[in-house]
Formats: sequence, C-alpha cells, structure tokens
Amino acid sequence: MKFHTIIRAQYQRILLALFLTLMPLMKEQTNSTSLSHTTMNTKTENKNWKLHWSDEFDGDEIDSTKWTFQQEPAGRFNEEWQRYTSSAKNAYIDDGQLVIKAIHESNEHGLDQYSSARLNTAGKFSFKYGKISARIKLPYSEGIWPAFWMLGDNIDENGGDTPWPMCGEIDILELYGSKDDAAVEVNAHYADSQGKHNQMSAKSYKLQEGIFADDFHVFDLEWSPEYLIWFVDGNEVARLDISSEEYNEFHENFFLLLNIAVGGTFAGRPDESSTFPQHMYVDWIRIYKHQKN
Repeated sequence: MKFHTIIRAQYQRILLALFLTLMPLMKEQTNSTSLSHTTMNTKTENKNWKLHWSDEFDGDEIDSTKWTFQQEPAGRFNEEWQRYTSSAKNAYIDDGQLVIKAIHESNEHGLDQYSSARLNTAGKFSFKYGKISARIKLPYSEGIWPAFWMLGDNIDENGGDTPWPMCGEIDILELYGSKDDAAVEVNAHYADSQGKHNQMSAKSYKLQEGIFADDFHVFDLEWSPEYLIWFVDGNEVARLDISSEEYNEFHENFFLLLNIAVGGTFAGRPDESSTFPQHMYVDWIRIYKHQKN
C-alpha cells in the first residue's frame, strides 16, 4: 500500500510538471490564434475601403506638395492670441511625425505674444466622401485649442468665392484646454435657409483615464452622401444625417486643416498656470474611398 502511494504521488508530480511546462506554449498558441483572427477580421473590414491619399510624415521636411503654411496675424480668427507663421520652429517633421508647436514668445500674456502653425491642403488636395483617419497626440493646458478639421474647397479665405459658413466646416476633433484636457469635441457648421450660421452642436468624447496628451489616439470620420459619423479609437461619438437639402454644403469638396490656436473667443485665455511650449504630434493621416463611391 505504501509503495503504491509513493508511485501515485510521483505520477501526480510528473503530470503537474508536464502541465506547467506546456501551459506557456498553449497560451502562446491561443494568443497567436487570437491575433491571427483579429488581423483577419481587420483585413476583412478594410476590404470596403481603398487608400486614396495619405501622409505618413516619413520625410525630412513637411511635404510642400501636400501642405501649405497659412500665415495669419494674431487676432485674425476668433480673437485668438497666436500668430500663424511659416517658421520651421512652429511646424516640422521629427522622428516620422508632424509636430505643430505653440510657443509663448514673451513673459506677457496677450495678443501676439504667441506663435503657432496652421497647415492646410487647400489648392493641393481636396475630396468629397470617404473615410478620414489620423493618429494624433494632442497638447494640453489652459487656453490651448488644437484642431483637426475641414473646410469647403470654395471658401473665400483660400481663393474661393463663398464665405463661411456657406462653405461648410467639419470639425473632426477640437480640444479646449480651458474645459477639459481629457475630452475632445466634434461638430459640423453650415448655413441655414436664411444664410445664417447653424451647427450640429458639439458632441463630446471623454477618456476614462488620463488626458489626450498622454498618448496617441485614432480619430476617424466616415463621410457618405447620407451621413457624417465621428469615431475616437473606434468608438462612435456622433452621427449627422446630411441627406436633406439643408446640408448641401456637405456634398462638395473639402480640404484638410491642422492647427493649434492659443486663446480666443471659445477657448479661454492662457495664464500663469499654462504650460508652454505645447505640441501636437501627428503620426499619419489617411483618406480612404469606399469601393462603392
């Protein structure tokens, strides 16, 4: 009886050792299967989208065939305090990323005491309908107002013949540092039947942990003849039905914009608590066309 007990105990120890040896391999196989499944699903989901335009920011300089530095004096828009320059200190490529840098140029807080950059694709690239996707790490702080957005190609500001808001505006993301560095807003602006400004009204997406300056996030807009649909990290934020005549602005070509504003009517004002310089990092921007379009 004692001999059989010893043998049984040794057998159990052998089985336990074998199980502990094989368990990491089984886990690795499970993870591999899961990863392959995820990859396969992603590829399947992307079959409906074909890459139309992109900037991976992998050159040494900002691609001037794609982007224009829009130079504007301080106060030009929304009583903002920054001036938009064409200087490489305010926008440049670093480590495969576009960097937009807002700089406090003096010890005072006020109009024209800050410099920043506003880049657009007007006259170089515009499009109608598709999926806009970008991986971006945002700035933070009181009075900071970064944005990734679009304007109608016909706006008079960039050589067209149509004033805002009749040209239309789509805000893929805006962050107001004076409100919440953990929240972004999306919106769409247009003109009503009387030619006056109207809007979807901003919809907000708030992170469960941290702020948008902590890490990169993916911002998407799906734009079809029927809808504008906004996403953050794959989570739907808002949806606007644009199929009626009221939204005819959103059935024309639009171009892209990226900028960091400082202060302004809607963004609050920087003060002694604000941190400078502030950076907006853009890893890539990709425009897809739906196979049916």
